[in-house]
Amino acid sequence: MKSGFLDKLIERLGRIGPEDVQNYLLRLAQEKGLIETVFNAIQEGIIVTDAKGRITYVNDAACELFGFDSETSIGKRLDERVRGLDWDSLSRSEGALSRDMEIFYPANKFINFYIVPLMIERRNDGDLAHAEPVGHAMILRDITESRRTAEKTIESERFNALTLLAAGVAHEIGNPLNSLHIHLQLMQRKVRELEGEVRDELQESIDIARSEISRLDSIVSQFLKAIRPSKPQLHPENVNAIVEEAVRFFAPEIQDRYIVVEQELHSGMPLLELDRDQIK
Repeated sequence: MKSGFLDKLIERLGRIGPEDVQNYLLRLAQEKGLIETVFNAIQEGIIVTDAKGRITYVNDAACELFGFDSETSIGKRLDERVRGLDWDSLSRSEGALSRDMEIFYPANKFINFYIVPLMIERRNDGDLAHAEPVGHAMILRDITESRRTAEKTIESERFNALTLLAAGVAHEIGNPLNSLHIHLQLMQRKVRELEGEVRDELQESIDIARSEISRLDSIVSQFLKAIRPSKPQLHPENVNAIVEEAVRFFAPEIQDRYIVVEQELHSGMPLLELDRDQIK
């Protein structure tokens, strides 16, 4: 930021008349008004501070992001107006820097801000010009939508990975279950050749094993349907029957945990259009 125009004006103050001074001031006011109009028209927030971190300018977009009024904010320290901003640490940086932050007032948003130090050239009598820090400019950008889109993409990728893993695990469980079912059929044939109590005891054990295998197979099937949602196949269904079926399905786990389930079913419940498997 150069101050050539102001330096020349100051040098000539003693040689110019009142009308020229007035013209210069009008020109400065017009330029300031034009700059403020441009800054208020852009979507990015802009905050300018002095060397002590006090706000000297804030545009409309920045006021909307942080929920404060421009007139009452001028002269206030930026870290007092924006809670959670470590301004002392940020302002010590010699060059430009960029950070992300989350705000919760006036709305929960993610903001990216870019801070750059402002320098002005000073020239002493007979000395070369040197840069002097006079403050910082802070440019703010609302990245809420892009951040949430990225989070949704990551969540979708995690879900896809989980789906593939679950499908693989279900496949590995399904193969042994099929093998067990085949061997139970072979045992069934052998048991039929027996007689007496031994046959009855073995038959009971086979029936229990077959029932448990069927239950495990049903659990795997329901699990795969849950992680691979498909378009509902709607049919008129009795909700009471679905509830009773679900309770019977989980009966072994319920009993093992000493849980008492009370069913309050309405006898006059009409048939509802729904997907039986997905509801279960």
